[in-house]
Amino acid sequence: MGKHLFRSSPPQEKQPAHQTLAESAVQECMSKINTVISKWTSPSPSSDAHLFSTNSRREAEEFAEAVRHLHITMHRLAAVNPSSEKLVYAQNLMQSAMNLLESEFHRVLKENRQYLDPECVSVRSYRSSRFASTPTSVSDSEDETFYEENAAEEHRFSGGDSDAMDDLKMIADCMISTGYAKECVKVYKTVRRSIVDETLHGLAVERFTLHQVQKMDWDTLESKIRTWLPAVKLAVRSLFFGERLLADHVFSSSLNIVESSFTDITQEGALTLFTFPENAAKIKKLSPEKMFRFLDMYESLASLFVEIESIFFFDSAAAVRAQVINSLAKLGDAARLMMTDFETAIQKETSRTPAVGGGVHPLTRYVMNYLSFLADYDESIAVIFENWQMTSPSPLPESFAGDDARPEELYSSPVSVRIAWVILLTLCKIDGKAQPYKDVALSYLFLANNLQYVVVKVRSSPGLKVLLGEDWVVRHEGKVKQYAEKFEKLAWGKVVTSLPENPKEEIASEEARELFGRFNDEFEAAYRKQMSWVVPDPKLRDWIKISLSGQLVPVCAEFYEVNRFGLGGDGFNVRYTPEDIGNYLSDLYFGSRGSGSASTKGSGSGSRTGSSTTVKSRGGRSH
Repeated sequence: MGKHLFRSSPPQEKQPAHQTLAESAVQECMSKINTVISKWTSPSPSSDAHLFSTNSRREAEEFAEAVRHLHITMHRLAAVNPSSEKLVYAQNLMQSAMNLLESEFHRVLKENRQYLDPECVSVRSYRSSRFASTPTSVSDSEDETFYEENAAEEHRFSGGDSDAMDDLKMIADCMISTGYAKECVKVYKTVRRSIVDETLHGLAVERFTLHQVQKMDWDTLESKIRTWLPAVKLAVRSLFFGERLLADHVFSSSLNIVESSFTDITQEGALTLFTFPENAAKIKKLSPEKMFRFLDMYESLASLFVEIESIFFFDSAAAVRAQVINSLAKLGDAARLMMTDFETAIQKETSRTPAVGGGVHPLTRYVMNYLSFLADYDESIAVIFENWQMTSPSPLPESFAGDDARPEELYSSPVSVRIAWVILLTLCKIDGKAQPYKDVALSYLFLANNLQYVVVKVRSSPGLKVLLGEDWVVRHEGKVKQYAEKFEKLAWGKVVTSLPENPKEEIASEEARELFGRFNDEFEAAYRKQMSWVVPDPKLRDWIKISLSGQLVPVCAEFYEVNRFGLGGDGFNVRYTPEDIGNYLSDLYFGSRGSGSASTKGSGSGSRTGSSTTVKSRGGRSH
């Protein structure tokens, strides 16, 4: 740029008779070129008039063809008459022509910057352009959708020349073929590198050293990661992809120039972008709760890897490809380290406070929520956990010595083995946390609640369900049922055995009253004790209540119907009718939300003796 447009024409003199055909050809080309140069470099009333524009494109094409032809005829003339004065004039004119082309090349790049925006280039050129060196890596599903959805972006640019890419190619072809490739490429690199740098800056991509990243607090680093995640996708699929297509198109006549220009323009920015995950993965204070941000980066980078390899295919861009591989490796190392810390934290969890009412322990919730999120990254963790050997850090309790004790023998997938093992570790810890409950029945309710939470979480998580399989779910549902049955036997066994074995047999009034009184006492004692107990899962809660109702209500109803007249004399107050029992059971296992004890909810005073002989249900209806 900034070169003086020198115009030269030979002095008018009589042509010698022996002028060669080559000189005539040179003279003809020079005449055409000189006319165009004079027209487009002289002061013009319209400052918007340019050689490479819509209204003068035919003239521009003829000018470029004349310049190429002049270059050819100069070589022919030099071969037959190397001392010809016309070669000097022609060379000066050729330099003026190159000055004009270089000026136009720079102008088209600058003035059509919006139209040559990488996103616009990639949208417009996706189907028609293909990399010269290797087939494009863009998938037929995900990325075709991406470009179709963004095709409208092409129409938001105004004021740009729709033929700008072709104009640049025409100028580049002309300058390269006439020996002025260096000047052309220099202008191209200067303009396009500034656009790449500005675009990355607009995406908030910053250059950080490892030391700077390690000094960041987690909130700051997490904010940078959140910014990086969308930026890397836009940079690869729009910025770098568009730059590659533009370079392929403009310099299609020379693959070497495509490589050198594209690499010089994009490599620095690409390395800045792809180095960040590696530096982030090297921070010293990694902890399990940070896992998912690093998996987000891994997933994004891995999903783009094939495209990155295709875009940065050249040997000169090997550093970019190597950086992506290094970043993926370091992110994988960080994920494995955090997973190990997660497992260690489970084993070292020492809280002694029992879960209120035998409910779900916070450890169970934390672990299963963590694993549920982890399973959503199934493809990434499948690669990260592959060939990662798992060792049992401590002996398992005898109660866990069955099939689940060796998950590596049940699953072929390393991820499945790891997930099953972590759940097993958690259940072992939960088994230990059941011991502090003074009431054995409550400890079994606690185990049932926690295992049910695990099973429901696995069944409701598509990722976990696929990793562990239906057999795992069914097997553990069976264990939940076993825990629940043991709970029922311990919590309600005395109530069940207080009823007669043959409820249909009518017995003496005094014996009937004694049996029913004992049943009332046992039922009330069991109810009082379990008012604050909880079963959070509706399905398990209903299963327990239905099971208990099935054991208590039919027997109680038959005994009551057969002996009701014998129970009604001498002021005996039936505190809990069969209907009452069902109603009271329906109130249980919601925690401490009950409105009072069983004795205050019935119609009686809480004693088997009283003034009223009327039997009432909890709802106040008489029988």
